[in-house]
Amino acid sequence: MKPLTDRPTFSGWRILALATLTAALTGPGQTIGVSVFIDPLIEDLALTRSQVSTAYLIGTMTAALGLPLIGQQIDRIGVRRAMTLIGLAFGAALVGMSGVQGFVTLTLGFVGIRMFGQGSLSLVSTVAVTHWFERRRGTALGLFSTGTSILMSLVPVGLSLVIEAYDWRAAWLTSAVLIWFLVIPIARYGLIDRPADVGQLPDGARPTGQRTAPTPRRSSMTRGEALRTGRFWVLVAASMSVGMLSTALNFHQISLLGDAGLTATEAAIMFLPQVIGAAIAGVVFGYLSDRLTGRVLIPMSMSLLAASLLLAANLSPGILIVLYAVTLGSAGGASRSVSATLLPRWFGTRHIGAVQGTATFLNVASTALGPVAFSIARDAAGNYEAAAFWFSVLPLLAGIAALAIKSVRVDTLT
Repeated sequence: MKPLTDRPTFSGWRILALATLTAALTGPGQTIGVSVFIDPLIEDLALTRSQVSTAYLIGTMTAALGLPLIGQQIDRIGVRRAMTLIGLAFGAALVGMSGVQGFVTLTLGFVGIRMFGQGSLSLVSTVAVTHWFERRRGTALGLFSTGTSILMSLVPVGLSLVIEAYDWRAAWLTSAVLIWFLVIPIARYGLIDRPADVGQLPDGARPTGQRTAPTPRRSSMTRGEALRTGRFWVLVAASMSVGMLSTALNFHQISLLGDAGLTATEAAIMFLPQVIGAAIAGVVFGYLSDRLTGRVLIPMSMSLLAASLLLAANLSPGILIVLYAVTLGSAGGASRSVSATLLPRWFGTRHIGAVQGTATFLNVASTALGPVAFSIARDAAGNYEAAAFWFSVLPLLAGIAALAIKSVRVDTLT
């Protein structure tokens, strides 16, 4: 650790920009990226849509199991080394996807890209930003979430162009090359594990004399200690509600909006208002997260999710569908900013990789269950409207539970 000296330029904003880029590069492992491969996979591998969906479910659930351990290793070896290794593994998994031949290899491929892309690279990118901000952490993570959403919206377009020009196997290989040539150099030469490593303080605070980082008011909690608190589970319940239900609505969007009178193309276009909503909410809730407590922030974000579900239960062509899409995107952007800010505020940053890894594991698992649960509810109720209405109870319960959270803050600058 270098002495805390007055350096001319705070490195945190550069770290934020680079981490935003690496988070966006998880796109080929995210649902938004994988979705453009579904039809080519079905056609070339002679699989049914149900088989591909099952492979995706198994791959996602299996991948989620490794995230708590990966988060713990990020704490142990630092974000630079961790992101380097994750980038290597993610690229290798993408190469593997270019060679899948059937259900088994497709399932294994999904395990790889979901574990190292959607899970690990997203996790280490978030942790990289978390270490560099404290007082302005919400604002920074809001910008991170917004930038990631905007950049990631370009991923399916790029992948579709490669698939049209060549084929789906070439698109996977192209993704692998981009990961290796962008993520690994960023990790090795662009990131810095913690501000203290280069004599800086979080937020670019000016040090007072030659000293080491200030002693925290309370020690950071280990993962085990965090898991024994009620506020961890309330926050995770809120995040899982968003992960489960937003994924379910997006997975069934073409069918859901088709029932409301939109064509498949018009339904696909409604992803754009979602991105806009997520971008705006990410910045707004990031700003608010620096100023409000969890007992206010969580109910606010859950209200957006409940509103989107109630809108889904009453859709009709026109402004109502656009409002639904914007609200659903806003719920996701708000939840990501709130969760990423509250975890280090409540539990500190020393073990944040392990804590956030466990939260990410549970959230990823919820995204795997969402489409299936919503489909079952739709079959039982007879339509999407009734299913959406009853699922709106989940975020409302999470928001009510958050009202009992006591205000707490763990500050650590190490």
